[in-house]
Amino acid sequence: MKMIGKMVYLVLSLLLLVSCNNSDPKALTHLRPNADLLAFGDSLTLGTGADPQLSYPAQLSRLLGRNVINAGVSGELSSAGARRLPGALDQYEPELLILLHGGNDILQRRDRDDLRDNLRRMYEAAHQRQVEVVMIAVPQPNLGFSDAEVYEDLATQLQIPLLSETLGDLLADPQYRSDTVHLNAQGYRQLAEAVADLLWENGAL
Repeated sequence: MKMIGKMVYLVLSLLLLVSCNNSDPKALTHLRPNADLLAFGDSLTLGTGADPQLSYPAQLSRLLGRNVINAGVSGELSSAGARRLPGALDQYEPELLILLHGGNDILQRRDRDDLRDNLRRMYEAAHQRQVEVVMIAVPQPNLGFSDAEVYEDLATQLQIPLLSETLGDLLADPQYRSDTVHLNAQGYRQLAEAVADLLWENGAL
């Protein structure tokens, strides 16, 4: 009987170890039905190129059945976004931050280390308020719409979910864009669906 007990203990210990090793550090807390989500960014969040009700936050809100607040400011640099975000977080008190920022830095060829630092500041502002974060990678239009490396690097360091390649693929396809750097209504729909899938895959839904 003692031997059986030891074997049971060993099996349970191994199962616990495997469970811990397979845990996903990027998993999100399940969003409450009445949760507020904050979509924060520049013109791609604002919805330039489509009617306001067809921006990606508006379409995501309908997909999720939850309130998605559009906090996009056209033309904003990441440095200004890092200063603006704490006030927005305090005002809306969201459960989740969807961060799509840095496109204007990339278009203006601003220093990538500064962009990285500003994105990190945005993450830290949310983290300090116990707001979980997902990030959307921004592509480089002059490099075949491939994602700027700063997003993958930072998401890996911070262990947060990242929607990669999607925005670049959409902007590379004329049927989904209103101009070279903005989506149209159909493109924003595709982006909203991709964000919804990312949230689902990471346990938020």
